[in-house]
Amino acid sequence: MASQNAKQSVSSVLPCFRIVFSCFFLIHFLFFNDKLVFAQTPVYACDVANNPGLANYTFCDSSLDVKTRVDDLVKRMTLQEKVGNLVDGAAGVSRLGIPKYEWWSEALHGVSSTGPGVHFSSLIPGATSFPQVLLTAATFNESLFEIIGKVVSTEARAMYNVGLAGLTYWSPNVNIFRDPRWGRGQETPGEDPMLTSKYAVAYVTGLQQRDDGDKDRLKVASCCKHYTAYDVDNWKGIQRYTFNALVTQQDMDDTFQPPFKSCVLDGNVASVMCSYNQVNGKPTCGDPDLLAGIIRGEWNLNGYIVTDCDSLDVMFNNQHYTNTPEETVALSLNSGLDLNCGTFLAKYGESAVNKGLVNESVIDRALSNNYATLMRLGFFDGDPRKQFYGNLGPKDVCTPENQELAREAARQGIVLLKNTPGSLPLSPSAIKSLAVIGPNAQATHTMLGNYEGTPCKYVSPLQGLSASVSTVFQAGCSDVSCGTAQVDEAKKIAAAADAVVLVMGSDQSIETEGRDRVDITLPGQQALLISEVANVSKGPVILVIMSGGGWDVQFAKDSPKITSILWVGFPGEAGGAAIADVIFGLYNPSGRLPMTWYPQSYVEKVNMTDMHMRPDPATGYPGRTYRFYKGVTVYEFGYGLSYSTFQHSLVQAPKVVSVPLEEGHVCRSSMKCKSIDAVDEHMCKNLGFNVHLRVKNMGKISGSHTVFLFSSPPSVHNAPQKHLLGFQKLHLTPQTEGLVKFNVDVCKHLSLVDELGNKKVAIGDHVLHVGDLKHSFTVRI
Repeated sequence: MASQNAKQSVSSVLPCFRIVFSCFFLIHFLFFNDKLVFAQTPVYACDVANNPGLANYTFCDSSLDVKTRVDDLVKRMTLQEKVGNLVDGAAGVSRLGIPKYEWWSEALHGVSSTGPGVHFSSLIPGATSFPQVLLTAATFNESLFEIIGKVVSTEARAMYNVGLAGLTYWSPNVNIFRDPRWGRGQETPGEDPMLTSKYAVAYVTGLQQRDDGDKDRLKVASCCKHYTAYDVDNWKGIQRYTFNALVTQQDMDDTFQPPFKSCVLDGNVASVMCSYNQVNGKPTCGDPDLLAGIIRGEWNLNGYIVTDCDSLDVMFNNQHYTNTPEETVALSLNSGLDLNCGTFLAKYGESAVNKGLVNESVIDRALSNNYATLMRLGFFDGDPRKQFYGNLGPKDVCTPENQELAREAARQGIVLLKNTPGSLPLSPSAIKSLAVIGPNAQATHTMLGNYEGTPCKYVSPLQGLSASVSTVFQAGCSDVSCGTAQVDEAKKIAAAADAVVLVMGSDQSIETEGRDRVDITLPGQQALLISEVANVSKGPVILVIMSGGGWDVQFAKDSPKITSILWVGFPGEAGGAAIADVIFGLYNPSGRLPMTWYPQSYVEKVNMTDMHMRPDPATGYPGRTYRFYKGVTVYEFGYGLSYSTFQHSLVQAPKVVSVPLEEGHVCRSSMKCKSIDAVDEHMCKNLGFNVHLRVKNMGKISGSHTVFLFSSPPSVHNAPQKHLLGFQKLHLTPQTEGLVKFNVDVCKHLSLVDELGNKKVAIGDHVLHVGDLKHSFTVRI
């Protein structure tokens, strides 16, 4: 009987077990096999349709101004609820109809899977992956920067509408690429503050600006990072978490701060992220002068200030800057911080208030800044699918137009560094056999760089080249570290080919976040492989360098056997197609280097942690970037060749610029003034001049050309030896001319920063540079 009862019990349980097992399998199927998630709904507050009672809350009334709504929301929350929403994984407030929200999403060069806020699935398996930022910056094309931002934000909104992404994106990275060894230089627009500022404003505008022109609303919220003087990750054991950047006020104000200032003042960015490091002994996320004083005070940020991830934990446990977690909370919030990427504020915020270290009104301020941003995004306006961008969805991601833009951006950015007559472009009809050699020839994921997402598709360099000619492939190295090169095999196919393309360089195992370089020579035996292959080749030898930072490739530059060199950065999903377009002459290269390429001797004598930009003759310190560096280079900032030759001629520029000074100004009666303040509204108003240049395409091929306007000021206040005033890109057909016009604002463009951080206009002789063209003029009072 017992056994029979047992059978009956088992039999009755089996259907329930099957149901439970099926449910478990379905949950596992959906949540653990991400590729099989078919559909989700977006996260949003004020779901009045399903909870009509929410309509009674003022904060859910979208007809009211943001401040009124935010004030109403914050006053309804308990202290515990408040601190739970000061972190990236915000807890929400279920009783008020506010769901959990993940603030941390990334969109450095496309919607990224870095961070917990974005997920790809079978519904949207990938997003358009544009070139890594440094290569896009090499286009020197402001309109392109903004267009890419606009496409990225459209795809981000489309993913949000199906529950696969958030609305807050912690991009772009606008740090200065000060040292070639920095692993994150690839993420930045380069070494020049003016270029970086222009990129920042354009990309932020593309991400944030709505198509309906509503300036009070945001398409997605952008974030400029990492504030400030952050450019050491892990160099010889020196970690970013404990690094103290010793920066002069002059270097701070004329190098490190300008991109952030432009982000806020000109780009109206919704967020700024403070960095891990200390600056002059103070952690940036706990410095009231940097946060409340400058970002919120001087620049009047309309948005929120967020930490880099776990920065508060780092401040307490790694830097030991504070004695208790509660003191860390108080320092950061009282300094102007609003949001913590991490959990620190949620863990210790309540006890910090209870101990009297921080006033609850400070927490209210932080929450208000955060929620104001979400309200500008429509998060508190109910179902986003019924809002302005509600029609966006999977059909708007990875469109053919977006993928073509990724290809166009890559080929605009590719820089031709060397080209012996008769080398590039190759004629497909003349090449019966092309040898493709190198560890990056079959690169796919490597082409994306870091902070990448899942791309729409890949075209590797080998695939791109093989689409036009017959190719033979040999890797030559097992990976980019190239411990032992397979020289003999590579030489064999090179000797038999009509031309050779060597695709070398690096990947994220060499340079990336958390990994700085020690050397800037090509890894392992790459140089040996290149030289040996070149020596046996009978036709053109094209060296393609795929990398983030620059390299000492002087050996290749000097070698008569290496006929062409291309830098292709990390060129994004369509990189291989773009490389082939340039090599076979379907596209005339127009990219210019956004960073200086130094010899290896530079890094052997310059400590990476020395933050000084200006040279020191007493110690032999050579300075940094083209603005201050005194020494030999492999390739200069702004360098790049074309298949055409472009000729510049000056049409209009002043010989004298007179600065009007008010009666009684000290410099009117003194001949000793070397400079004058550049902040006087009376003096600076309408103080400017025009520079007009005629540019002619002297070649036989249509092409784009970037015109740079540089200035060399008088040698006062340790001024830059040269700095960029502006750049413009134009396209010209063969033997045609174009007119380029620059409007130079004396106080904005010609000013420099003195030793105390004050903006000055130097009195005396200035020199304008455009290519090999120079024009002198005098600023006088």
